[in-house]
Amino acid sequence: MCRRPCTVIPTRTGARCDCASPGETPDPAAENDEDRGPDAVAGGTPGEDGAEGAKRAPETVDEDPAAEEVTPTTAARTTEGAAGGSAQEAPATDGASTSDTADGPAALSEAEAELAAQRELRERIEKRKAEKEGPIPAGTKLSGPAADLLAAVRAVESGEKPGTAFFDSPATAPAPRRAAPSGPAPARPSPAPARPAVRSASPEAAASVAAVLAQGGAPEALARPAAATLGEQAADLLREDPWQLLSVPGVRPEQADGFARALLGAECGPDDERRTAALVGWQLESAALRGHTALDASQVRAALAGRAVTDPEAAVQHAVAEGLVLVFQDGLDPSQAPDAARTEETDGEEAGDGTRDAQEPVPVLLGLDRYALAEESLADGLGRLINSCERGADWADAAAAAPSPSAGELIRTVATAGLVAHSGGESARAEPAALIAAARALGLRALATAHSTDGVRRLTAAAGDPQAAVTLSGLLSGTAGPGRDADGAFALDLLVVLDAPQLDVETAAMLVEALADGTRLVLSGDPGVLGSAGAGRVFADVLAARACPQVVSRTPDPGPIGELVSGIGIGEIGPVDAPGKEVVIVPVRDAGEAVHRTVQLVADSVPRAIGVPSSDTQVITVGHGGPAGTTALNAALKQRLNPGPGRFGGFDPGDRVVHVPAPGRAVPGSVVSADAEGLHLDCAGTPVVVPQHGVGSSVRHGWALSAHQAAGMRWPAVVVVLPGDAARGLSRPWVYTAFSRAERHLSVVHGVDQALPRAVAETPAQERTTRLRPLLEALPAPDAVQAP
Repeated sequence: MCRRPCTVIPTRTGARCDCASPGETPDPAAENDEDRGPDAVAGGTPGEDGAEGAKRAPETVDEDPAAEEVTPTTAARTTEGAAGGSAQEAPATDGASTSDTADGPAALSEAEAELAAQRELRERIEKRKAEKEGPIPAGTKLSGPAADLLAAVRAVESGEKPGTAFFDSPATAPAPRRAAPSGPAPARPSPAPARPAVRSASPEAAASVAAVLAQGGAPEALARPAAATLGEQAADLLREDPWQLLSVPGVRPEQADGFARALLGAECGPDDERRTAALVGWQLESAALRGHTALDASQVRAALAGRAVTDPEAAVQHAVAEGLVLVFQDGLDPSQAPDAARTEETDGEEAGDGTRDAQEPVPVLLGLDRYALAEESLADGLGRLINSCERGADWADAAAAAPSPSAGELIRTVATAGLVAHSGGESARAEPAALIAAARALGLRALATAHSTDGVRRLTAAAGDPQAAVTLSGLLSGTAGPGRDADGAFALDLLVVLDAPQLDVETAAMLVEALADGTRLVLSGDPGVLGSAGAGRVFADVLAARACPQVVSRTPDPGPIGELVSGIGIGEIGPVDAPGKEVVIVPVRDAGEAVHRTVQLVADSVPRAIGVPSSDTQVITVGHGGPAGTTALNAALKQRLNPGPGRFGGFDPGDRVVHVPAPGRAVPGSVVSADAEGLHLDCAGTPVVVPQHGVGSSVRHGWALSAHQAAGMRWPAVVVVLPGDAARGLSRPWVYTAFSRAERHLSVVHGVDQALPRAVAETPAQERTTRLRPLLEALPAPDAVQAP
């Protein structure tokens, strides 16, 4: 790579510039906190999920929210304006601090003590459960196996069964389930199970909460979110337990502590059980925003110690006894539980005298029930599909007629397996398209689903069939797809999920639960891209567990961009030939110049030199805040491309926007008009009306996006902006994702010197702590299940 500054590089130096170091990229789990939910960015509001406030000017994100107290100013900011925050703002240590040494007494003996405490406090737990307004959310979403799991959890809590009967038992053969309907799909599909709707607060409840907040010095702006989160009795709950405020999205421990001190006075202390229980839950919720479905107990204890809790172990035991969190020891043989329970306690002594057993200790994990039930249900459902598939199907003729060897291999593999993992780049999408066509030719009900409308467009174009794919949200909601039978199962014989790395564990559990016995499922995607915005790493865990056949595409992505991205995938960023200016490096000195050059590229250079209009050029940067984040870039691009007063809540007709209807979902569109009903958008030909009260939290300008928002979509031209302050957040998956969004042309605006090649070579994806892999590894082999 060249070692001198360069301008536009149309040939071999087009992508190898060492002076072209990239910008910042948070880890795959934390990079796009703004797209997953309000908790990820200090000061977020419920439902903000990466949507910038339309009335806010570009702001910097250098402040540390952890230092803020609950004041009318800071807490109001908590409710009104987190979307502009950079992904780097997400706390990197709270709830996820690591420790390489033994931390406190033995973790596994602690687990036994926790289970004993649950039995002793059975009545207390049952009373707490009865006070909840509704069923556990995961239980309301997941039927069948999930309901059985929920009953098992309650049996352990009540002492009716030992902990090993639920946490440590090896998986058994999935129970038989319904068969796929043989007749035609119902005329009108019934709605799929959906996540529980966010509760709306009544004016009376909000007013009562506002009065309590005023007593504690917290801003009135938190009243409606608190009432919606805690329910109609929110005011009484906050008076009894002020730390319940931590359950409100965006509120941090420092703010909850200040609120509690104002209400309780001398009664408030760092070891108050109400405080420690709330902190444990907050740690796990914060970890979920970074992609974890569980945390090692030692990490939670370390984080509690950092919050001035003098006995973190007792705090964890109390949280488990109260039913706030669950304990897991995946991979442990029940017969070894007593010995394994002393692993952490004896680890240091054995290491000191050289007698430490070679076997690694089984970690004790803590998790929230919603993710525990989702992972258990997903593992059970995948096992059911694996073992209920008809293995005698003969698709040899279809495989022989496939358009490529990789497509033929995929068809042959799917013919004999209920679950298949397929990996490859953009060109590999032709293989699932060939599979769908072959299955339909055999008379099977086959369908593909993608996370974005753009993903559906690309698959249907490859398949030559506009009915070959639907969006995942449309399939689950029942607005698209084949419909469901009386049991809620999709009328399908084969389902292909594209862009599988973006599949979070809760969505995956709902999807698999809706597949009938005998349905074949193919998870297809590029393992090099950023992971899901929600908790879990479903595709990576399925690949790592080797629970099913895997087909790796041998079809490379063509052209200079494909060559560049392929090198990044293996940790190299080398020279590529770009005779048609497919790859251009634009070095900049500072963030101001980065914004200027980006606007110049989008508005003039790319349309003139490449022939791609501004409307087909997408800007991708590292976060929402900062002098070259999406907020600043969108403001500059709007001023150049569609200037206006922003009379509709900061938007004008013709503005390019992105709608975030749910955490992790980013839907590009444009503003059409606005009226009393709300803001009218055109999202890929689909009219969308966003109510007035939701505009500020779910709509942002969309000329510039974060890499997580852009995942799963592609554009003819992409401008990746890497300002100098982005270097610390760069990782290989971020660079891979951002660069691979371009179809014809890629411009890289960067000022991070050597950070780009260093990040590509040395910074892989951040690991997420999940339980799905060991659960899948514990599944019985298909032959064992079928044996008499």
